[in-house]
Amino acid sequence: MTADFPRHPGLYFYPMGFPLTPDMDIDGLLVRAHQFDPQALAQLHDQLYPQVYRYVAYRLDDPQACEDISSEVFLRLLDVLKKKAQTVLSARAWVMGTANHLVMDYYRKKYRRKVENLDNHNHLSDHPSPEGETESKMIHQEVRDAMLNLTDDQQHVIALRFSQELSLEETAQMMGKTVNAVKVLQYRALAALRRQLDRRLK
Repeated sequence: MTADFPRHPGLYFYPMGFPLTPDMDIDGLLVRAHQFDPQALAQLHDQLYPQVYRYVAYRLDDPQACEDISSEVFLRLLDVLKKKAQTVLSARAWVMGTANHLVMDYYRKKYRRKVENLDNHNHLSDHPSPEGETESKMIHQEVRDAMLNLTDDQQHVIALRFSQELSLEETAQMMGKTVNAVKVLQYRALAALRRQLDRRLK
């Protein structure tokens, strides 16, 4: 039987942080995935897809592109596992790193592309005024555009810290850096982002 990741378009609506059974522990799943266990591959996808989608959606405002990129991340993981060309030591770090590269590729190919669909924002009231909603969307778009002027690592650290709500320690582990290095990187990233926004919003 050929193993493959399920590609269910609604997987990113699964609730975040639901309890894992021992069989669904990500480290354990990764070991089994290296052996190309079909059940482990499917469970690994189910556990990580919502996080990858949320990370990508934090940086893009095109829902279809978010879904395409998130799916591509897992197709690439499957390809790596098939070829056994390298060992994936951390599934979560690998998929987030790959998502970051795919987002950067997206912007390189379609830099400053105008899109009509904008994300819903959880911080808006249940019945926002059209003017308030439009202003919030414009500000969110300005932030995304400003982020394009940051370095790859700066964009990655902001997305990990704020879309995934990771601690400094978790972010350091994901990026393969020390906690102090992440602190410095985040400080510089936010400072650079503020400078970009100051220029744009004047």
